[in-house]
Amino acid sequence: MSNTLQLLGLNPSPQSLDYVENKKQFHLFNLLTEQRHARTWNLSFVVQSDVASGLRNLLAVDEDVSRRMEELSRHAGLLEQAATAVVEAIQSGHKIYFYGCGATGRLAKQMESSFWRPFWSRVKASACWEKLRAHLPGDIDGRCIGEMTGADRALVSSLEGFEDLQLIGRLQLQDRGIQKGDVVFCVTEGGETSSVIGTILAALEQYGTMDDETEQEARCRLYFVYNNPDEVLRPFERSVLVLENPAITRINLATGPQAITGSTRLQATTSETYVLGVVLEEAIGRILSAHLTPEEMRSLGYGGDSSLIDKLEDFTGVKAAVDEAIPALAPFTALEAETYRRGRFATYFAKKALITVFIDNTERSPTFRLYPLDRAQDQQRKCWLQVWTEAANLAEAWRNFLGRPFRGLEVSFYREAFQQQVADPYLREAALRSLANAGNDQERSYDFSFSGSNIVLRGPAQGDLGVAVLVDEEVEDMARAGSAFYRFIALCRERQAKTVIVTVTSREGTPAGRTASLPDLGGSLMVPVLLPGRPDPLTLRRQIALKMLLNAHSTALMAALGRVIGNTMTSVSPSNLKLIGRATYLILSHVNDVLGQPQWAAASHAAEPVTFAEANAVLFDAMEYVRGREMGQTAEVALSIIRILEALRRHGYVSWDEARGILEDEGLASYLVRFNPSLSV
Repeated sequence: MSNTLQLLGLNPSPQSLDYVENKKQFHLFNLLTEQRHARTWNLSFVVQSDVASGLRNLLAVDEDVSRRMEELSRHAGLLEQAATAVVEAIQSGHKIYFYGCGATGRLAKQMESSFWRPFWSRVKASACWEKLRAHLPGDIDGRCIGEMTGADRALVSSLEGFEDLQLIGRLQLQDRGIQKGDVVFCVTEGGETSSVIGTILAALEQYGTMDDETEQEARCRLYFVYNNPDEVLRPFERSVLVLENPAITRINLATGPQAITGSTRLQATTSETYVLGVVLEEAIGRILSAHLTPEEMRSLGYGGDSSLIDKLEDFTGVKAAVDEAIPALAPFTALEAETYRRGRFATYFAKKALITVFIDNTERSPTFRLYPLDRAQDQQRKCWLQVWTEAANLAEAWRNFLGRPFRGLEVSFYREAFQQQVADPYLREAALRSLANAGNDQERSYDFSFSGSNIVLRGPAQGDLGVAVLVDEEVEDMARAGSAFYRFIALCRERQAKTVIVTVTSREGTPAGRTASLPDLGGSLMVPVLLPGRPDPLTLRRQIALKMLLNAHSTALMAALGRVIGNTMTSVSPSNLKLIGRATYLILSHVNDVLGQPQWAAASHAAEPVTFAEANAVLFDAMEYVRGREMGQTAEVALSIIRILEALRRHGYVSWDEARGILEDEGLASYLVRFNPSLSV
C-alpha cells in the first residue's frame, strides 16, 4: 500500500482497482477538451473580485469558436455535402436523425424542437404551404428526429450507465425507426462517447457489405461530429473504429480547451450547434427556393443570396453582440449569485427561448454538483432554480417544449438486451437501474407549467429571483397586461421577488429596450442582446447568442459561489466512467500542484506526488461516503483533495468527517490558496 493510502487507512475498493486496471479506455484526461485554458486560468478569483472582468474572460474563449468558423468557411466542402444530403433525404422521403449524449444530446433535441419543428409549423400556417404541399411530405415537421442517450428524460439529468454503452445507441437507432438512406448526425464533444459511437456504427451496418458505390452512399449520409484532434483520440479503440472508417464522414470542430476545464457544454457544444444549425438552415433554404419566389422566401425569414459560407461567418457578429451585453449581464450574475447565498430560489420563464434556457439550467446540476430539477411530486424545493413556460399543465408544458409528445424508453424493448449483452456487471446494473427511470411515465415527474398549481406549490416568494427571457416579438407582447410574460413579472413583483428581463432581438427587429418604458415593470434589471440585422429563419443566431450569454452567466455565478476553482470543475459529479476519470484527474492535479509549492516543502510537508491510482482509490471511497449520508451537493472531488492534503500535512490519519468540516468551514478555494498562493494569480 502507498504511503498516502496508509495514512488514510484505506485499501482500494474492487471498483477502483477495476477502474484503474480495466477501464483505461475511459481515462480521458489527455484530451484537448480536458485541458485548462490560459484565458481563464484564475477565473474563480477574477469573478469574485470583478464579475464583469470574469465574464469577459469567459466570453473571450468563444473567440476560438469564431476562428474555427472562419476556417470552416474556407473549407466548407463537407458541410456543403451534408446540406445536400439533407435536401436529398427530404426529397426522397427519408429522415434526418441527430443523436448525442449529455450536452450534445440536448443539442440534438434542439435541432428538432427549437429549429426544425417550429419553422415547419410556421410554414404550414403561412400562405406558402399551398405551393409547397405538393412537393414535400405532409409530415415534414416530423422528419427530423433529435434523440439523446436516455431519451427525453435525460434532458432533465443524466442517467447513470447509459453513455458508457455502445449498445444503447444501437437500440435507440432501431427504436426510432432510422433506416438505410436516412441522414444520421452523431455528435460527441469528446469524440469518444460510447453510446454515440454505437449509434454511428449501427447506422453503418445497415449498408451491409461494402463496395465502392455503397461506401460512397454511406459516406454521404453518415456524419460523425466531434471536437478533439484525431491524434489524441487514436489511443481509444472505439474512436478508431470511426476515425479509420472511410464510409463515415468526419466533421472535426476542435476549437481547443474549454473555458472551464472539461465543460464541453461551452465552446464545443456552441460550435457543434451552430455548424449543424447552419447545415439545416442551408438545406431548408435550398428546398424552399426551388418552389417559392424571393418575396415568399423573405416572408419565411430567408433573405438575399446568403450562402453557407456567409452563414458560418455570421457567427462573429453574434459573438460581438453578446460581448456588448456584458455591462448589463454582470449585475444579473451578481444578483443571482446573491439570491442563492441568501438561501433563496430562482424561476426562469421563457417561450420561444424555452429549450435554450432549460438546457443551461439543467446542465448546471452535473457541472457544478447542484440538486437536479425538483420533481412534481416533491413537496419542498431543493433545486436552486426552476423553469416555467406558458401551459395549463405538465403535459401541455412538455408539448410546448418538445413540439411533440414526451418520448421515453420502453422498458420491454431494452431490458432483455441489457441483461444479455452487457458483460460488465457494474455497467449492466447501472443501465438497468437507469432504465427504470427513463420510461414514458417520467413525463409526469416534471412540471414546467406556469399554472395555478405550480404557483401555489413553487411560486416565487420574497427574496427570490424571477427571470423572463424574450425573443423578438415577445418583447412587444410583454406590453399586454394579459400576456404570460407580463403576468409572470407582475407575480414576481407582487410577491417581492427581484426581476430580470433578458431580451434577444436584432437591429432591424423589435427594440430591445422597449420593456424599460413599461411603468408596471419598472425596477426590473434589463439585459438586452442586440444582434446584427441578418436573416435568421430558424432563430439559430438568436438561440446561439442566448446560449453563449447564459453559459457565461451561469458559469460565472457558480465561480462566484465557490463551485469552480481557478477554471477547474471541482464540484463535478462522478456519475459515469468518463466523469470518474475527470474527477480523479482533478484530485491528482490539485493535490500535486500543492505538493510542488515551495511553501509546502518549507513547512516540512514534503511528499511524493500522488498517483492516478491513489487519487482514484480515495475518490471511490469519497463516493461511498457521500452516497451513504445523502449529502446532496457535497462534492467528492473537494472532499478528496482536502483529506489527502491534510493527511500528508499532519503525517497522520484524517477522517472524512474532519475533511468535511474543513470544507464546510473554509471552502476548497481558501484552503488551497493557503498552500498554493499562485492559484489565485
